[in-house]
Amino acid sequence: MTETAARLREPAAPLGPPRRRAAGLTLLGPAFVAAIAYVDPGNVAANLTAGAKYGYLLLWVLVAANASAVVVQYLSAKLGVVTGKSLPEHLGLRMRRTPRLLFWAQAEIVAAATDVAEVIGGALALHLLFGLPLVAGGVITGVVSMAILALQSRRGTRTFEAVVTAMLAILTIGFCAGLLFARVSPGELVAGLAPRFEGSESVMLAASMLGATVMPHAVYLHSALARDRHGDVPAGPERRRVLVATRWDVALALVVAGGVNICMLVLAAATLPGVAGTDSIPGAQRAIAEHVGPVVGVLFAVGLLASGLASTSVGCMAGAEIMKGLLHVRIPLVVRRLVTLVPAIVLLAVNADATMLLVVSQVVLSFGIAFAIVPLVVYTSRRSVMGADVNAMVTRVVAGVIALVIVALNVALIALTLAG
Repeated sequence: MTETAARLREPAAPLGPPRRRAAGLTLLGPAFVAAIAYVDPGNVAANLTAGAKYGYLLLWVLVAANASAVVVQYLSAKLGVVTGKSLPEHLGLRMRRTPRLLFWAQAEIVAAATDVAEVIGGALALHLLFGLPLVAGGVITGVVSMAILALQSRRGTRTFEAVVTAMLAILTIGFCAGLLFARVSPGELVAGLAPRFEGSESVMLAASMLGATVMPHAVYLHSALARDRHGDVPAGPERRRVLVATRWDVALALVVAGGVNICMLVLAAATLPGVAGTDSIPGAQRAIAEHVGPVVGVLFAVGLLASGLASTSVGCMAGAEIMKGLLHVRIPLVVRRLVTLVPAIVLLAVNADATMLLVVSQVVLSFGIAFAIVPLVVYTSRRSVMGADVNAMVTRVVAGVIALVIVALNVALIALTLAG
């Protein structure tokens, strides 16, 4: 056994005595970074569009998707804690070259769709707040996200987590403030929890909301965040303590993220139906400002800006982890940021419909979910990978049902799209 391997197996090495005495609070954080992906600008577009067009009809989609996300993100973090490797690393080690390259290609398409949505969201927010042209706003969003990534490289994971969590708090206030003044219908709110659709467009929106809620790049990244925070935790009391803290981390983070998504849909359902010009984020923001109040409109734009800045940084990290795990190639985050910024700036420069791009990007994401969830469920259910921490039978069944429902919804989306 090498000296390095021996150190990894010392019970105190991964966490250290101070962390063991901290009642688990210092173990929180990775899930809050991953949760940013669940409240990115694509969510804003999908939720506002759903609320403005269909009222409370698709509220059940958000509730179901967020409950599914809790299971999925916990399994992702658990994989990183138990094995000391991310999901992309496991895939890269077990797949042959051609399938691995094909898998990487679809994962990168998903990551690119994510990045487009997040940069466009930041550009829209700067336009709403300061009247900046969208191209200039996109460039500024990219520059600020590079600064955030540089902070992570220089100051470490804890500082990065603190910055991202602060942005999560800002966007939560920005997106939820309007509910204090909106007239919500309790009866319609409860009725929105009953699963149903109204035509093919509502199915497409549901797929968009699902893609915006259960984010494939967050699944890939969370395992890496947990790996980097905790290391390869030895089996026994320390691992049990970390896994318990991880459950709380995931539950708390996704309660916040899910609550924000629900607030956005409910706000749109309560204030935007029948209002002209709400088919775009700028139009919806103006309508919110007019019908709820200008302060709420400004807070909404601030929330959108925080969402764009934080989520594009997290998305860039996810793309780098995907490339590292599947291609065994590591490139600097800032370089990747520059490369992935180009498509979003080009789309903004040609005056593409920004809100529609956001919605379409989320539909693209929904097609990538199964590619992330299925191997995650398979690996965490294998005793050869997880040892004593292999998924219980109930967890396997629940995770399998989640994967099947997601695949079924995407097949239905393809069929309806081709029929239309």
